[in-house]
Amino acid sequence: MSSTGASNMLLANVIRAAALSIFFQVIFCSFILADVTLPRLISDGMVLQRETALKIWGWASRDEYIRVDFAGKTYDAVADADGKWHVLLPPLDAGGPYTMTITGGNEVTVNDVLVGDVWFCSGQSNMVHMLNIHDVTYATDIAEANYQEIRQFLVPTAADLLAPQNDFPSGSWTRAMGEDVRSFSAVAYFFAKKIYDTHRVPIGIINASVGGTPIEAWISEERLRVFPALNGTIQQNKDTAYVQSVNRAAAQAARRKSFVPSAGGWRNINVPGYWEDQGIRDLDGVVWYRKEVDIPAAMAGKPAGVFLGRIVDEDVLTINGIEVGRTTYMYPQRRYKVPGGVLKAGKNSFLVKVTNHGGKGGFVPDKPYCIFAGQDTVDLKGTWQYKVGEVFDYHHATVPSINIQNQPAALFNGMVAPAIDYALKGVLWYQGESNVGQHADYVLRLPALINDWRTKWGNQMLPFLYVQLPGFMEYNYLPSESSWAALRESQRKALAVPQTAMAVAIDLGEWNDIHPDRKKEVGERLALLARKLVYGEDLVASGPMYQSYQKDGHKVSLSFDHVGSGLVARDGGALSEFAIAGPDRKFVWAKAEIRGDRVVVWSEKVGDPMYVRYAWADNPVNPNLYNKEGLPASPFEIQIN
Repeated sequence: MSSTGASNMLLANVIRAAALSIFFQVIFCSFILADVTLPRLISDGMVLQRETALKIWGWASRDEYIRVDFAGKTYDAVADADGKWHVLLPPLDAGGPYTMTITGGNEVTVNDVLVGDVWFCSGQSNMVHMLNIHDVTYATDIAEANYQEIRQFLVPTAADLLAPQNDFPSGSWTRAMGEDVRSFSAVAYFFAKKIYDTHRVPIGIINASVGGTPIEAWISEERLRVFPALNGTIQQNKDTAYVQSVNRAAAQAARRKSFVPSAGGWRNINVPGYWEDQGIRDLDGVVWYRKEVDIPAAMAGKPAGVFLGRIVDEDVLTINGIEVGRTTYMYPQRRYKVPGGVLKAGKNSFLVKVTNHGGKGGFVPDKPYCIFAGQDTVDLKGTWQYKVGEVFDYHHATVPSINIQNQPAALFNGMVAPAIDYALKGVLWYQGESNVGQHADYVLRLPALINDWRTKWGNQMLPFLYVQLPGFMEYNYLPSESSWAALRESQRKALAVPQTAMAVAIDLGEWNDIHPDRKKEVGERLALLARKLVYGEDLVASGPMYQSYQKDGHKVSLSFDHVGSGLVARDGGALSEFAIAGPDRKFVWAKAEIRGDRVVVWSEKVGDPMYVRYAWADNPVNPNLYNKEGLPASPFEIQIN
């Protein structure tokens, strides 16, 4: 064979080998192509924000061609080196339902898509609280819920100490219809319902809230770098081995001993009430309560309901030897269902196992305690019997544990970051209880959170509406210092941030419940603020807000914004809850009179007033300054220069 022939054969073999290689690479790649996937938010029933450019995104194979078909138009994208892709949809008017189809190596269809207004609702337990928890107060609202254009995406609790996450671990859109409405945040639902009833556009609620969490957990690592202590904590928490070792040490240090007291008889005790107030000193442990309850024949055999108020901390209820309910922490109201066939006519044995881990244990006063069926109700308050079943002897930890969901940036990473590409109308925020006692920090952190989220969403004027904390804990009839009032003042000061508004809730609290029942008023006050600030309605949306002062001798004249049709004392009496102090900061109750759109405050005991407060207490007794539209004035403190 000539050298030319050999060369040609060699070249042919090389070409053949290359062709086979390409063929097998194509075949191989066809097996490893990743399916097109979407974030949890982009799913059936979603609500997209109207009148703004919309980002639709997801994941696929590197360099994969993606086509999105929506509302009669087609949009193209190519997945980047990390497999992420996105398209931008032009602003759309409110409407729907639409179908969205995303095509790559596979095809994904998103059904029943609406275009309207989307609100990101966040905070701690008072934003978490679902309608189901308040189903007695709002039984009619639940029964009448039939709003297929109001939808909620409930973000699962997901904290991460390391980095912002790309997606939520689970979640789907739910319509405010029938029993499904029970899972809606009560505050967010009543807000959405009012906006929907007024403007008739679909409303989407993204509910990202976790009980008992501080504000710093919701702020990004980038924004928290200006707070050295918090930034140091973030960096330390990225050492997983360190976090695990701290929690192991804390668990070991906190391990409790317990013992069962010697046998003894049952003693009488009153329900409701705490056992520490009834002859038991500083007991952490298990206490058994029992009572023989007379049930009328009309209730016998019927399904029934039991209200056991609130119990600190845990409880298990059995009736006639059958367990009918249990709760593992102090905050929920105890509302248990008794199956048919449990109750009998005459004597019925009620037994409650109460476990308390710290502080006063027992049954919280001023709550409902009864059993009912049909038209009959039997009161459960009064004398019960008790016996101590177990006593805990705690060895208090010298090393604190690391609660991941409470760590700086942890909830931002897991519950906010996955949503920042999803266009919003605005934010609702109800939080602060976990930062009471840290008002000097909160006055900086709330504006930091607002600006952080606006930066992340790329909208420096994103409306931010929030709730000032309501009254809570015991009434105090003398002027006093208050960490709750100081936190409210920090919240009030955040109004200096543009495009914000605050719903005052000082009159909506309960002295014995950090989760007051009156969620509808909170949601509707937020809706009033949104209707004015965001939707441009001409209405009075807020109660009076302190604006400025004039000092004239021993009197101080206060002016207010948001006076509406005029200032009033809600109960028709004299203004109350004003206090005044001189340079010594010894506050005394002040006289206060409405004079036009101003309030004049003074006390004969203070010749040179330097400080004025209004409703400055954990739970002020009678904060009665309102405008004629029925909205309460915000608590405040001022220093006179």
